[in-house]
Amino acid sequence: MERERSFRGISVRAAIGYLENLGGEQRGEATVEGDGWAATLSEEKVAIGPSLQLNEVTIEFDGEPETLEPLIEKFAQKAMRAGG
Repeated sequence: MERERSFRGISVRAAIGYLENLGGEQRGEATVEGDGWAATLSEEKVAIGPSLQLNEVTIEFDGEPETLEPLIEKFAQKAMRAGG
């Protein structure tokens, strides 16, 4: 199963750290793998209104649904506390 989620206000570096705290290990510049799951990260600036830009990290999660659902939920909680 694949799921894609975007998180604003955090960096790829921070997202990798959160995924490592959830049991993953960084395998490449923007890839983290854990037991039964993998995540590939990308980062871009997005416009918020006419003059403000915000960092947005998109993560493609891959794994079994029973593994991904709690992982994504825990990650989202970490990202919301940090990035807004």
